[in-house]
Amino acid sequence: MDIDIGFWLPVAVLVAIAIWLLDRVLKLRVRAGRVVREVVEFSNSLLPVLMVVLVIRSFIVEPFTIPSGSMLPTLEVNDFILVNKFSYGLRLPLTNTLVVDLGKPQRGDVMVFRYPKEPTQNFIKRVVGVPGDHIVQRHEQLYVNGEPVQRVGLDTVRRGRLQETLFVETLGEQPHLIRHEAELNPLTGQFMSNSIDREWTVGEGEYFMVGDNRNNSNDSRYWGMVSEDHIVGKAFYIWMHWQPLFNLPQFHRNGAIDKQDNIQALLQQRASR
Repeated sequence: MDIDIGFWLPVAVLVAIAIWLLDRVLKLRVRAGRVVREVVEFSNSLLPVLMVVLVIRSFIVEPFTIPSGSMLPTLEVNDFILVNKFSYGLRLPLTNTLVVDLGKPQRGDVMVFRYPKEPTQNFIKRVVGVPGDHIVQRHEQLYVNGEPVQRVGLDTVRRGRLQETLFVETLGEQPHLIRHEAELNPLTGQFMSNSIDREWTVGEGEYFMVGDNRNNSNDSRYWGMVSEDHIVGKAFYIWMHWQPLFNLPQFHRNGAIDKQDNIQALLQQRASR
């Protein structure tokens, strides 16, 4: 069962504040019975910790775990990441209302947001379109405002009936990795494309989000735009990778998302072939 910490943490803080106020007014620790006194003392001792955690998670940084492969190869399943909560402005807990505007999402950003069809779920994708953009996808190639998104092919790997191709794609200022997957048609011997050949216009206050695992991502190409009131924050750092059950945490993937040193090394390897 998923627990919505973003909802229950502010609720816990409000309950603890209410108990503290009642104690101040009614002197519960003096007048009430032993059980009530213990509850009040425990709540009062926990309140400062809860408030510090709430401030950090709401306005500074929040941890998330990657549950699916929609952002491969950039983010792997069971990566633990950090999300900057003030890159796109300060938002109130519970309501997610923007109170201080500190910036807007840019093309190429990896952003966490609330899934428009189920706002209790958090999704992570890459910003492809910002307000006013015209997006086209044709034969697995993205176009933004009439210009093809620049990409350079790296490696192609065959795994049975599947063919996986890695590209370095440039959206905005910095390049990043993306993955295309095609399945072999056993009758024709040709690789089949499941590209969605469509076009979209990004409205005011909206963003077009696409996963880096282009053929295996549930994103804006299927359910539409993300409104700015669903923004959670900008993902910026991988701090741990931990497979479930009895495996030990691993730290070989630690570092900034879209590590530029790694991407430049891949491009140099391709150029030297």
